[in-house]
Amino acid sequence: MFPFIRLANTYRLCRKEGPMDFLGTHVSEHICWPWDLDLFLELNNGRTLMLYDLGRMSLGFRSGLFKVLQEQKWSMTVAGSCIRYRRRVRGFDRFTMRSRLTTWDDRFLYMEQSMWRKGECTSHVLIRMAITDQNGLVPTARAFAALPDPQERPPMPDWIAAWANAENQRPWPPMQEENAPALAS
Repeated sequence: MFPFIRLANTYRLCRKEGPMDFLGTHVSEHICWPWDLDLFLELNNGRTLMLYDLGRMSLGFRSGLFKVLQEQKWSMTVAGSCIRYRRRVRGFDRFTMRSRLTTWDDRFLYMEQSMWRKGECTSHVLIRMAITDQNGLVPTARAFAALPDPQERPPMPDWIAAWANAENQRPWPPMQEENAPALAS
């Protein structure tokens, strides 16, 4: 279940912190609660991605992007992600999340997010996001033209470009084995 109470608290804190630059880094503090844990008593990987959702929402709220989305009747969707886990986060651990828009291309925005505990990075995710309307993807040039303070596109780091190129070559839809047995759950 989506943590609506956590989301409401996130928005309350964002209002208190005030606006920020669209290309700035949003920093937020979190606690790994018992309901965030997996069977090994560490932060569940699905819950990690949900917490990263809260970081992106905070950045969108504070930067004014969500206001533009609402005015234009647009929404955002995650179009892909690549995550690297390096350190465990256990129950009641406090950690810091950093969220920032890194760059964009003609179709997608690329956001980096990381979680930090005691000065060490526990995980890092690259998110590819799309702005959409009832007709599909909204070109980023059109989306950025709607911002009150137009932004210049930062150069795309080589590692992000390599990942984006790999994703563009990935077949879709994926192949299905015709005779593969279905597993019952």
